[in-house]
Amino acid sequence: MAKTGTLILAILVGICCFSPNVNAFTASGWTSASATFYGGSDGSGTMGGACGYGNLYSTGYGTRTAALSTALFNGGASCGQCYRIVCDYKADPQWCIKGTSVTITATNFCPPNYDLPSDNGGWCNPPRQHFDMAQPAWEKIGIYKGGIVPVLYQRVPCKKHGGVRFTINGRDYFELVLISNVAGAGSIQSVQIKGSGTNWMPMSLNWGANWQSNAYLNGQSLSFMVTLTDGEMKVFQDIAPSNWAFGQTFSSPVQF
Repeated sequence: MAKTGTLILAILVGICCFSPNVNAFTASGWTSASATFYGGSDGSGTMGGACGYGNLYSTGYGTRTAALSTALFNGGASCGQCYRIVCDYKADPQWCIKGTSVTITATNFCPPNYDLPSDNGGWCNPPRQHFDMAQPAWEKIGIYKGGIVPVLYQRVPCKKHGGVRFTINGRDYFELVLISNVAGAGSIQSVQIKGSGTNWMPMSLNWGANWQSNAYLNGQSLSFMVTLTDGEMKVFQDIAPSNWAFGQTFSSPVQF
């Protein structure tokens, strides 16, 4: 009887401690869209962008990125989200590469061009769903001469190498923190900041993936509480040491 009780207890502990995260982001269904490319064969023209990630190599995104049309960008709320894209070979067998897919991260905004119709140059005009992809990513699914192809896409969990990164810019009483290399849902719903001498304080979204605080935190180690758009939350304790300086980037061993 004692052995049976021990076994039952072990099973219960296993269920408690190793059950899957109910908030973990899962892939969506497939949706029709279209895709073009920009930035050159080396992706150099894709650096920077409306999400504020800057050099996409140093922030962990590389050339598997895309600018999203108005309908997908959602005013910047989609920054950091990941999408698996396939060329719709049935719709365009001439310019689609059959049986391939590529996963990209949203890092930029493709602005509308209201001087052109959405079926002839105004690809990013609302309500059209369109990906203007970095050329190396686009050429995984499409033939260069095609220029634009019909695609199917699904939003998928982001998989990133290393931990979440925090780049602290600004000045006294103004911390502008870029949060990058985020896995899981990829996009951020809310952020709180805490100095070693303060309580948790909410940050406000400034632009793209940059979050703002107006506290004086010089000389204090900094912690962050980040909640993603799927509700998953993690605390990044003492990410920046007390001698941090503006312009520095700190990488966490913690990832979503």
